[in-house]
Amino acid sequence: MAAPALEFHQSIPGYSPTPLVAVPALAESLGAEQVWIKDESDRFGLPAFKVLGASWATNLAVSARAGRPPARTFAELSATTALLTRPAPLTVVTATDGNHGRALAHIARLLGLTARIYVPAGLPAGTLRAIGDEGAQVVETGQVYDEAVRIANESCTDAELLIQDTAWTGYEEVPRWIVAGYSTLFAEIDVQLGTSPGLVVVPTGVGSLLQAAIEHYRASGRDGRTAILAVEPATAACVTASLGAGKPVSVDTAAPTVMAGLNCGTVSSTAWPVIERGLDAGIGVSDAETMAALGVLQQHGLSVGPCGAAALAGLQAAAGLSGGAQAVGLGPTTRAVLVSTEGIQIDLGVPLTTNLKD
Repeated sequence: MAAPALEFHQSIPGYSPTPLVAVPALAESLGAEQVWIKDESDRFGLPAFKVLGASWATNLAVSARAGRPPARTFAELSATTALLTRPAPLTVVTATDGNHGRALAHIARLLGLTARIYVPAGLPAGTLRAIGDEGAQVVETGQVYDEAVRIANESCTDAELLIQDTAWTGYEEVPRWIVAGYSTLFAEIDVQLGTSPGLVVVPTGVGSLLQAAIEHYRASGRDGRTAILAVEPATAACVTASLGAGKPVSVDTAAPTVMAGLNCGTVSSTAWPVIERGLDAGIGVSDAETMAALGVLQQHGLSVGPCGAAALAGLQAAAGLSGGAQAVGLGPTTRAVLVSTEGIQIDLGVPLTTNLKD
């Protein structure tokens, strides 16, 4: 479904591929041939990639509710949505640690839908305000992310649409649609490079963007092989822990992290089989490592938030481990792409100059 998603995204007003920025100094410091940053700091006016999945999943969910095939264009989806908003607007529901909820609220506003967004404890006030500014009802749960997901799911009536970006047994179709929406990001990278990269580094929460990367670069008929590294907060490394256990395991995410968008304790059930088969390596990074990487990227003129900077922090950490560079195929001929999943958010919670302790 990658090609239909790309075609749909290209029809949304304001579409353009996000930049792929070469940073020669990083290539030199990491011992690679080339390093690029896929800069998702401005995607349809939002500071993250999440709108790709939220918009495509909303398309399929709304179209299915109307008994129609997926809209090929945003204008067609708007027409379909108009049929479902009489006498009252249709409501979309989700839980979020920031960017997914804001993206869904944004798409809902454009389509004339209402949105109810559940949030975990600990999100910055600016993040909550940004979601609310899209016209959404923000429900503060006071719980960790996994509990916020459960509460959102239980709140959703049959007359509403749950657009959640993590899957569990019995709820897997919509998360697959979200993953298919993320494929646009990797299709853009291939066009921008003119070939597949040798290494892609992906900041990882529940694993949906990681799943999209693996499915894209493990598709049959591709030339060469792209190594894939997943990067998580050390305090919320559910993918890395699951890889070590050989099965999905949940981790406690009560400890705060500046990588709020990655603070997820359970890998998506649809992502796990793909990750287990196709991921080369996963690594957890500390807030201190991530903030140091953020400073480096900002020195190179990149508007990067902590989740986006996690990609560089993870590759630097992997390169510093015995056998780490070999595990991810990092060497003098490597052409690496680091996915910077978000730009600077309204509140980081700490000054950029702070030296955080692990």
